[in-house]
Amino acid sequence: MGDLQSLRIFINCMDQNSLPRILQICSGVYFQGSVYELSGSEVCLSTGDLVKIIGLQLLSVFCEEIDTGFSFELPTDYSGQFRLVTEDLPYNTIEEIVSLCPVGVDACGSFIFTSRDELTFGHFTVPEGKQLTLLSVEISEDGERLARCHVVGQNKASAEILLPLSLKGEFYEYESDRGYTLQEIMSSARLSCRRFRSANMKNSGTLLAFSPVYEISAIMHMRKNVVKFPSTLEVDVQDVTEQCQDLVFITPLSLTEVAGQPKESFPTMAEILDEPEGNQFFICSWFKELQKGRQLVLHGCGHTTLILASTPKGRKAKQYYLISERYGGRMRRRAREFESVYELYLATSQSPGLKVSVTRHSEAVEEERIPALSVGEQLEVLRMELMDGLKDKSGAAQKVESLICKRTTEVDDDDDDDEDDSEEVSLPLFMAGHFVEKLSDNKKYKLTDLMSSSLPLDVKVVTRDKDLEQDPLTGLTALKLEETFTENIILASLSNKPDQCFELPVRWLQMSLSFTSDHLPWSSDDPPERHVETVTEMTEKFYYEYHKLVSKTEEPPPRPPKRKPSSSETTKKPKCDVSKQLDKLSLHQTKGKRVPAPPPPDDQTPDQPPPVLPRKNISVADSASLPNMYVRTPINERKSARRLSDSDHDYESIEDIIKTPHESIFY
Repeated sequence: MGDLQSLRIFINCMDQNSLPRILQICSGVYFQGSVYELSGSEVCLSTGDLVKIIGLQLLSVFCEEIDTGFSFELPTDYSGQFRLVTEDLPYNTIEEIVSLCPVGVDACGSFIFTSRDELTFGHFTVPEGKQLTLLSVEISEDGERLARCHVVGQNKASAEILLPLSLKGEFYEYESDRGYTLQEIMSSARLSCRRFRSANMKNSGTLLAFSPVYEISAIMHMRKNVVKFPSTLEVDVQDVTEQCQDLVFITPLSLTEVAGQPKESFPTMAEILDEPEGNQFFICSWFKELQKGRQLVLHGCGHTTLILASTPKGRKAKQYYLISERYGGRMRRRAREFESVYELYLATSQSPGLKVSVTRHSEAVEEERIPALSVGEQLEVLRMELMDGLKDKSGAAQKVESLICKRTTEVDDDDDDDEDDSEEVSLPLFMAGHFVEKLSDNKKYKLTDLMSSSLPLDVKVVTRDKDLEQDPLTGLTALKLEETFTENIILASLSNKPDQCFELPVRWLQMSLSFTSDHLPWSSDDPPERHVETVTEMTEKFYYEYHKLVSKTEEPPPRPPKRKPSSSETTKKPKCDVSKQLDKLSLHQTKGKRVPAPPPPDDQTPDQPPPVLPRKNISVADSASLPNMYVRTPINERKSARRLSDSDHDYESIEDIIKTPHESIFY
């Protein structure tokens, strides 16, 4: 049993290669009240608890100035270097050096010392001041403990000598000018407990002591999850690793770690420690059973081939499925529909020799080299070529990607003409159209047979998988098999239904399990016959996350060239050029000035005043006031209005009712 010491000192002096270590909590004050405030887990280090340390991660380094006591924190990637400060006091024996200094060579070397006096033992002599590097401690045949040291002789000849630990003398640590980084100091057990100065200051500068801060990953006895807490907790611990060798700690395993277990570990019982967080991918019955504390039977792990399938768009929302290669249903191929020539091109690149039938008329456009298609015409895709299209500004013909198809027109049976009624037609890729695939067979296929052909394929399930209690694919009008991929899976079942198995995809489930010692729910001589759930319904989020993961990008269809107006289109009247009309206005010439009023309208008798309508039986004198030249009514219009009033209407004119002011006075 180890000595009682603080957690910080124990972690700093512990050899990380000796992990895992089991510690017993003895006493102490907890940082900021409790551990769970730091790690987010409901954990409290109580006296007597057992903790199994399984990993350390360096968070930062505290640097303390020995002279002033001032401390500050340095990041682990600090780029400055430090020089080791040697001890002034001498060592009296080799055994004292071995007991106080770490023995062995690491990435930063080993302990180097010198002797003040000449050393002579046996037939070997070491001059004074010669550098000796401590390598290891050995035991001779007669039981004497010896220190193996490395020494460099004349002409740089090196040798290894054995010094008895009882050898006395005056030994000093060798002072080197080598600089160490913070990472090197923290990774070496020999250097982490020593004092340093900045490498820029040789014999001056403040003495520095470094203290690492680790994040400890540990498993607590009688707990099922990994806890993490800092090494700076003021807790006293005791090392009880040797006394608790047989103590079993529950080890949480991710699905990736479970899949990495040897085959001899299966079948086994497991308990769910952390259920999957959030249902973002799965819509199936077995996913709802993955709850914390539930017992599972793990039958094995391996690889399986899955097919990503989806339903076409329609009245119902689109559905997505993962279908295992073990699926036992039967399928018929279903004719695919295409809405453009570009879709034909994509389909024929995956399955050459595609034959389609035209389902909608389309008119010809001569300017764009688009031929006319009629309903019922049969097209067989032959190849793709670059054809001449519209001409650019320079007069050169643009090259347009086109599908060369063999067109066959349906011929009546009464026609005795034996001539071949087929021709080659060029369809630009940007051409819109309506086509349906022409299938020549009505065979029922297994899923494995369709996987060997080019995907995607449109199918319909006509025979259900008899191993499934309910096959979700049988009620679908159509199903599109998009692509295949290989997935790591764990074959599992519930403890109360060990024969009803399902596949856990490792990449898409984040949960933790722990192996238990419970007995399997069947006798060793009579394992049940397994029925595997081969169809898993997925969400739309899974569909898009999968395509993000595989990073498959398809090029968009080519954009059609600009269409020139045809000669058959009617010519429209040229629009009035508003800019020319605006140019006629001389606003720029009158900028900053008031625009004068327009002159009065031209008249053939400008000097004569406008006539005044006479009243009945009353003579009217000429008015002495000048008439308003801008609002007078022309004579011709007034006469025509008077004649219209007399001939066509039986009501008086408004001019007969309203009288001028001077007429009212005379009246």
